[in-house]
Amino acid sequence: MLHIVNPCTDPYFNLALEEYFLKNEPAANDLVILWRNAPTVVVGRNQNTAAEINQPFIADRHIQVVRRLSGGGAVYHDLGNLNFTFITAASGNRNKDFFRFSVPVIDALATLGVKAKFSGRNDLTIDGQKFSGNAQYLHHGRLLHHGTLLFDTDLTILAQALAGPEAKYSPPAVPSVRSRVTTIRPYLKQPITITEFEDILLKAVFRHAGTDYRKYALSVADCQSIEALARSRYQDPAWNYGTLPPYNRSSKKKFAGGTVQVLLNIQNETIQHCKIFGDFFATGDIDDLEAALSGTAYSRESLGKIIAAWLAEHPIHDIALDNLLACFFPNL
Repeated sequence: MLHIVNPCTDPYFNLALEEYFLKNEPAANDLVILWRNAPTVVVGRNQNTAAEINQPFIADRHIQVVRRLSGGGAVYHDLGNLNFTFITAASGNRNKDFFRFSVPVIDALATLGVKAKFSGRNDLTIDGQKFSGNAQYLHHGRLLHHGTLLFDTDLTILAQALAGPEAKYSPPAVPSVRSRVTTIRPYLKQPITITEFEDILLKAVFRHAGTDYRKYALSVADCQSIEALARSRYQDPAWNYGTLPPYNRSSKKKFAGGTVQVLLNIQNETIQHCKIFGDFFATGDIDDLEAALSGTAYSRESLGKIIAAWLAEHPIHDIALDNLLACFFPNL
């Protein structure tokens, strides 16, 4: 295993760095990256950004917005949040295994006297309150797993930034959001800095990997490639916000694997445009499925064949064919 040393706090660079090493690993190694962002909202790959953020608040606070490669829900980063990324060969089982990547985090906290648990589909909790969310992305046999660790994040800012477009500056949702999340610092027996916590976590990671610590420093060529990717993808408003196609039918449902919203423009019983939003975890790019469904006859049989074939190659965590079809045909 190699530790990719990355002191940068620019969110565009940091997400580009993840993608760069997912697709251009420096050697046949497992990789770990610990990193932090300046205040940023990071939205999931398949989310409708405008529906997830409190835009007036974000603009006033100069909070950045960027979309990541992986699915799941929107999260807030600041310098009190430590992010961790693992890049490794994907296992033969395409069902997402979030727990095994959380074990070093749980063990690192245990050495500090903090009892953390893996909960739900992708969370870590302390006393039933969430302090970490995880997500994954697959690319050509390589797996990127990343997560957040709310070490000393400002939860008031977090709640308002993620309050949604209907909120202003004192949304009613803030108290309820804060009651469901927590930070690590209040549970520590002895106060430590986030940098000290990072060192403790790194030791736990390499201990579980069963290898000696090794690091990889970014080369000039690495930085140039990462910066180019940051400009072309992660700084692009089209990537971060997307576009909302014209639609005349909409359906939104919640399943064990997350929320799915389907927007359809149907003319003469044919799908002209299709958009699928949600905080689900797909193992493939959902825009490929959207493209396959566009131009298709709007019938359960026609869509069922296309969606079933796509799911056979790209399973969605805890969301099955019947779940997706229920979003396309909500009245059946």
